[in-house]
Amino acid sequence: MLNRSLISGLVICMLGTANVYADESEMLYELRTYTANEGKLSALHARFRNHTMALFEKHGMKNIGYWVPVDKADTLTYLIAHKNQESVAASWKAFVADPDWQKVYADSIVDGALVNNIDSTFMRATDYSPGG
Repeated sequence: MLNRSLISGLVICMLGTANVYADESEMLYELRTYTANEGKLSALHARFRNHTMALFEKHGMKNIGYWVPVDKADTLTYLIAHKNQESVAASWKAFVADPDWQKVYADSIVDGALVNNIDSTFMRATDYSPGG
């Protein structure tokens, strides 16, 4: 369950996505929640901060925002935007196949996997959504 603070943050960050893509009516948001293995959240933050975010952009995924829920330890929640439904699979496929990502991923799990669960929800902005 999303808390009010996280929802407020999502709305504020969505306001900043105006004109990210030419046809915003096709834009698809992906809300992802990662549960890190015990003691691995700092390493997960470092991987996103230093590598993953840039690789997302490289492969057509727009970084919207990243949050840590105040009531869930070892959790990272983030929102990215895709140009449209068709771009989702292509972007993720290119990201996973990217040699830079493969190296970063392999290097980051040398001492064990960082993540034990990933939840993903795809969303479209309503016609009354601010900025949507």
